[in-house]
Amino acid sequence: MSERESAVLIDIRELSKSYVMGREVVTVLKQVSLQVRQGDFMAIVGPSGSGKSTLMNVIGCLDSPSEGSYRLDGTEVRGLSDNKLAEIRNRKIGFIFQGFHLLPRLTAFENVELPLIYGGLSAKARKERALKALSQVGLEQRMHHRPSELSGGQQQRVAIARALATHPPILLADEPTGALDTKTGQEVLALIEDLNREGHTIVLITHDMDVANRAKRTVIMRDGVLSEQRSEGDEADARLPDGFEKRLVEQA
Repeated sequence: MSERESAVLIDIRELSKSYVMGREVVTVLKQVSLQVRQGDFMAIVGPSGSGKSTLMNVIGCLDSPSEGSYRLDGTEVRGLSDNKLAEIRNRKIGFIFQGFHLLPRLTAFENVELPLIYGGLSAKARKERALKALSQVGLEQRMHHRPSELSGGQQQRVAIARALATHPPILLADEPTGALDTKTGQEVLALIEDLNREGHTIVLITHDMDVANRAKRTVIMRDGVLSEQRSEGDEADARLPDGFEKRLVEQA
């Protein structure tokens, strides 16, 4: 299926996000428009304070837009209640965090199973999905180990399996290699690339251009504005603003 024919999962139009800070209103996102289609692999990259984390929170239904429109898999998100947002997060988005966010007293299997319990699945269905997800990341033999008994890379793989288990349309990865050494980080990125080749839609947030360049598309966030965008194989659009990579390192 071509990009034009594939379904639009994330449809953001003229979206702004503001916060009240004392007597001032601070606008963090400014008239952002963005589309992510089924099967896409997009990186959002920018330095600290650029607005990329706020955009991630909005995409992940952890925060709501102040203005504009955000349709997630056909559903308008703006204005939904906290309970409805929580339901959408559980069904539509698999989160992969830099800090893994595994519960230390639970085994790898139990950590992967947890969101399925919240989703109301039967014990049999939970077991089947959790085992399949752990198998996808190569950890079925470590399913009874707790996080303290796993390496950092293995813990991140458990976190990826947990994200996969709910069968979400979108995987949202926030600095997924940030807590890992270079070699392990490359292994995790290779796994994410494999998942994309299998058809998973991935949005990755990072300040590292080496990580961002593994994606098919790159969106540059600066001062709350989507300023640059690159598609895989488009060398002309791939050029970043002069000195941008240096500023990413200095500001991260």
